[in-house]
Amino acid sequence: MVSPEDKSLSLSQQCELLSIHRSGLYYKPCAISSLNLHLMKLIDQEIFDKPFYGVRRMTHHLRRKGYMVNRKRIQRLYRLMNIRVIYPKQTSKPAKGHAIYPYLLKGLKIERPNQVWATDITWIPMKQGFMYMIAIIDLHSRFVVNWSISNTMDAQWCADVLKEAIESHGVPEVFNTDQGSQFTSHSFINTLKENNIKISMDGKGRAIDNIYIERLWRTIKQEYVYLNPENGGLNLYRGTKKYINFYNNERLHQSLGYQTPCEVYKTKNIAA
Repeated sequence: MVSPEDKSLSLSQQCELLSIHRSGLYYKPCAISSLNLHLMKLIDQEIFDKPFYGVRRMTHHLRRKGYMVNRKRIQRLYRLMNIRVIYPKQTSKPAKGHAIYPYLLKGLKIERPNQVWATDITWIPMKQGFMYMIAIIDLHSRFVVNWSISNTMDAQWCADVLKEAIESHGVPEVFNTDQGSQFTSHSFINTLKENNIKISMDGKGRAIDNIYIERLWRTIKQEYVYLNPENGGLNLYRGTKKYINFYNNERLHQSLGYQTPCEVYKTKNIAA
């Protein structure tokens, strides 16, 4: 699809012609057995309602449904799905040598666009295999300022998505993430520092700190992904692009007084 060897067109030009992100060049789904893919879908649906279910409890839950699975298999699937459970023993971990920053959102009144952005990564099931999605949202308006699809959770991919968001929408005052290795990486942290953005990280074992983006994942999966499992990575990208456009510009949010994220984000930005 995209050819790095093609000297006549740069990667950016090739991506522009294909209407895909420069930050997500790899659209081949990750291969996985049909049984594991089915188990991952069951885990995903269950974890939305029970975010405190760790590996041990999920293993017993699936056994009660008739699946003869062991704890090691479920632990491996949790890692593949980038699942963080709300208790201290299961959480994203920074790589060795990566710095951790304090959580800055406790007690903070979020009252304007570009005051606080947040990001996270989730897995996206497909008819065959799966991919990863990253999204960055403005917490005040719930507006998705950028997103991307890839078959890896590479730190540079995350940093590129952040750079694109800043180029398109300006600089937030605070940026909140979990303590995952992608977000504690030098490339990601340096991008925040270079733009004088305050760095906030969820407390250990506190996935609930990033609740707004967890709600975004639930919405995307229930309203698009589960209803329309895609065959290929490019189809997934195009379908997700269509849904995010709907989410930002048409979907009414009760918490926003039945306005769209775009209306709240852009109206208040203009007023400011």
